[in-house]
Amino acid sequence: MLQYCIIMGVYFMSTTISIRVSRELKRKMDSLRGYINWSEEIRRFIENRIREFGQQKAIEELEKIIKRLPPCPRGTAREYVRGDRDSY
Repeated sequence: MLQYCIIMGVYFMSTTISIRVSRELKRKMDSLRGYINWSEEIRRFIENRIREFGQQKAIEELEKIIKRLPPCPRGTAREYVRGDRDSY
């Protein structure tokens, strides 16, 4: 089922997904329905998980790039720190 939302003149298309949960879990969710918006909670969880996965992939790519870089000559960090301190 597709839904269309209009927010400030921009169309967003959404779709419905379904998940299977135990009857006990569904009962507990139903008991909290007035307090927790489950659709929003699950939507937010999925968005966060996708963002975290993207961040992890970016970190892995950066680590690959760093491993390919040549090592810095001995004393480079000391020179940078001294140069930074002397600039004040």
